[in-house]
Amino acid sequence: MLSEDKRSVYIHVPFCKTICSYCDFCKFYVNEKWIDEYLETLNNEIDDRYMDEQIKTIYIGGGTPSALPNESLLKLVEIIKKFRKDENIEFTFECNLSDINEKLITTLVNNGVNRLSIGIQSFDKNNLKFLNREADYEDAKNKIDLCRSLGVNNINVDLIYAIPEQTLASLRKDLKLMCSLNVNHISTYSLMIENNTMLSHKNVSPIDDMLDAKMYKLICSYLKRQGFKHYEVSNFAKEGYESKHNLVYWNNEEYYGFGPGASGYLDGVRYDNTRSLTSYTKGNIILNKEILGPKEKMDYEIMLGFRKTNGINVREFYEKYHVNIQSKYNIEELLENEDLIYKDGNLFINPDKLYVMNEVLLKLL
Repeated sequence: MLSEDKRSVYIHVPFCKTICSYCDFCKFYVNEKWIDEYLETLNNEIDDRYMDEQIKTIYIGGGTPSALPNESLLKLVEIIKKFRKDENIEFTFECNLSDINEKLITTLVNNGVNRLSIGIQSFDKNNLKFLNREADYEDAKNKIDLCRSLGVNNINVDLIYAIPEQTLASLRKDLKLMCSLNVNHISTYSLMIENNTMLSHKNVSPIDDMLDAKMYKLICSYLKRQGFKHYEVSNFAKEGYESKHNLVYWNNEEYYGFGPGASGYLDGVRYDNTRSLTSYTKGNIILNKEILGPKEKMDYEIMLGFRKTNGINVREFYEKYHVNIQSKYNIEELLENEDLIYKDGNLFINPDKLYVMNEVLLKLL
């Protein structure tokens, strides 16, 4: 089978033991009856929609997949055995620190998981209280060492910044501690106050844009000095450890999305699953669909591709769409004012403009 026939899979597990103050993803408190109904529906959804392609990446996200009771986890990994996996598959599972133990990691490794994404967010007690999370540096270090000893060497940790009352000094300390965990990948997220979250209900305001920008610049410079490659606007990896699954999104490739709240992109159609667990378990799974024409496909390529620091390859764009990118988009003007840079066949956003990339994209689109 040709490599372009391979697809990726995202599975959303919408259960959590606690709810973070900033989270607007589809999530519910752990409830064994709901979990059983969810897993039965997930199994049916995959049976109905999976077309037996070879799968090159799997990402189990949430919610908190590691919050599943062991019996439910075993049912989930049994369902995942339906997929025909590429021999070089990247298989990621999201974890909370508090859930990591030898039994969990052994179960995951025995069922093909080779990458972990651990939601730490911060080690600062005030930040953690604000985010409604828990994390301890020594605990994190011990558990990441445990994961490595059990065979998982590809590990990402998440960092949230731009938290009210956070200082540059406290952010620098978080960066130092996370780098000392000796992980391969760090994902960084500026705190967004989303609707229908605890923070929005408390009328919390975002921090000043200037401070947010200084924090982003600090992250980029600090992680670069620590040997991380800044390969996407929010993501940093040691050489060879870029997230293959997330690159599927940013390269505008097609993928399955299974579970409530998941999104997918198949056969030129982007779709979103319902966020209602009741609707989902009744079989009313897909909430909406967007059928893309040639222009819409190219627009997504622009919006997603320019998130990567190496941007879009001009020749590959032409081969994919049979259109010169400069004939469709306002490229020349953006090159002249140095919003965009052209180098070695690639168009990419000027690194100095990455923080305001949405403004650049608006000029393009």
